[in-house]
Amino acid sequence: MNTQTETNHPINEIPASENSTEGVITSGEMTATTDNLTLSNGINEQQGSLTEAINASGAEGFSASTSGDIAESIATAPELNTALEQAIELIQIGGPAVWILSALSVFALSIILLKLWQFALLRPESLGDVHKSLKFWNQGDTQSARESLNARKPVSRIVLLAMDGLCQEKPPATLQEELSRQANQLTHQLRSLLRPLEVIASLSPLLGLMGTVLGMIVAFQQMEAAGNQVDPSVLSGGIWQALLTTAAGLAVAIPVAAIHSWLDRKVERVTHLLKDSVTQVVTLNKAQKASPTLTGVSHCAA
Repeated sequence: MNTQTETNHPINEIPASENSTEGVITSGEMTATTDNLTLSNGINEQQGSLTEAINASGAEGFSASTSGDIAESIATAPELNTALEQAIELIQIGGPAVWILSALSVFALSIILLKLWQFALLRPESLGDVHKSLKFWNQGDTQSARESLNARKPVSRIVLLAMDGLCQEKPPATLQEELSRQANQLTHQLRSLLRPLEVIASLSPLLGLMGTVLGMIVAFQQMEAAGNQVDPSVLSGGIWQALLTTAAGLAVAIPVAAIHSWLDRKVERVTHLLKDSVTQVVTLNKAQKASPTLTGVSHCAA
């Protein structure tokens, strides 16, 4: 019995030891799994922190640039508002004379822009095709001379009219009248609206002077009303308000007069170039008829 008990005892202990060993292995696996989860969580936390840092830096850069633009806009807006308020205040102080001068300045600016657009569209001083055509005309090649002209340009169109009239042998008096009519029409077209600019340049200083005189009258009336208790600031304030209209009149007149003179000079130059080109066409034609062997080719030959 004792032997059987001793024999059964180790047999009973073996499963116990095996069971304990299995318990230890399972705990190790659980510990390893826990470590892996902790490591992965740490990596995820680091990635999340890095992403947040990148987003934060990008947001800071965007917010910095945006805030800079907004700050610049906010800083510029008060300056523009202040300048506009000062301009309106000066106009109100100047009275009716400054209001009239402001309207005249807007009208003059509109005319100037319109004339600049007209000269840019017509290009009356561009005579490259005319010079080329006159060279062919001098050589007796009338066909090439006429084809070289750009009929959309005013000077070239009148030169082409002169060449066609000579080639068709129109009566000189009739041809001259038609050329004069076309030239006068072009000159009138280029001089249109220049007269109002001249009037504005002449009247603006006079309007400013009238506003100054009226302002001085008001200032001295206030001094008279004050009697013995005259405040020098009243006189000085009235004087500078009166002189404001003179400054406004000169500010309008000077640039308008300068631009009017420049545009008028351009019209005179176009008129001179037109007359010179047409005269060359007629003169070369007469010289060719007087001496047909001069170039070997007769003008307007078929």
